Amino acid sequence: MSIKHLTYNQIDYKKWDECINKAFNGRVYALSWYLNEISYGWEALVEGDYFSVMPLPGSKKAGINYLFQPFFTQQLGLFSIGLITPEQINNFLKAIPSKYRYGELNLNSHNKIPASNLYQLSFNSNHELDLIRPYESILHNFSVNTRRNIRKSYSQKLSLSKSSNPEELVALFTANRGALLNHITDLHYTRLIALMYKAIGNETGFISGCYRNNNLLCGAFFLNFKNRLIFLFSALSDEGKKNGAMFFLLNETIRQFAGNPVILDFEGSNEPNLARFYKSFGAIEVKYPRILFNRLPFPLRITVNAAKKLRQILSF
Repeated sequence: MSIKHLTYNQIDYKKWDECINKAFNGRVYALSWYLNEISYGWEALVEGDYFSVMPLPGSKKAGINYLFQPFFTQQLGLFSIGLITPEQINNFLKAIPSKYRYGELNLNSHNKIPASNLYQLSFNSNHELDLIRPYESILHNFSVNTRRNIRKSYSQKLSLSKSSNPEELVALFTANRGALLNHITDLHYTRLIALMYKAIGNETGFISGCYRNNNLLCGAFFLNFKNRLIFLFSALSDEGKKNGAMFFLLNETIRQFAGNPVILDFEGSNEPNLARFYKSFGAIEVKYPRILFNRLPFPLRITVNAAKKLRQILSF
């Protein structure tokens, strides 16, 4: 089957979403409505009658067309109704239009590819917890410290609610950890809020908030698609840290979904402290590939070590 490059207006979104829904490795990030929220104008590679697809989230700045991994989208890459082979993935990567002079993209964990002179290959870490077992069995694999923090949280008169709204969750984040993250702009927050409302509206997402005396201590936005529960975004106050609110929230979420064929996807992380936190709930590390290609003319062509500077110039 041939691979076609389609622009935004040429994509049949009904057939596209049918492919993502039927694909054994389908992820919510690749649904058309999701891509429209975080990378409007995205393009695509399509094989056959939408048997296999690869989204191309791109933009143009300073006369350069480039591909980038959008915020709030951990894994994209190739999705297929059938078997995915390394050769097929390479064929898709070769089919990326030459107009894209630079690209950094995360593929998904089912995209197994070898090193190639087409791109520079590296791997990121994700952490996943299978919730198929009964809650008590899952709890047994929590670390000693995590079980201690959970017990502490239950003595703090905390409560959970799904009534939190996206603006409240984002406000909690920007007042705490977000104040230290200059690379997340107001535009990113606006897109995130719109994304959360869209997901809640079509029943593929929900917000869980942890309160004490009607005061929001922590909250999390989860995406729920194809038996994968993604811990997409969270916020935690200083008071919430002291009371173990995030331990409380995650434990209650695990309890709710335990015994079902669901993967709790923590969505990270390469950062050692976060990885340690996720592993403390019994999560296992799962690698997914990241590719970088550079077709820029000299002297714009740069090495991986200098890629950060180009990302700053292109602002993605």
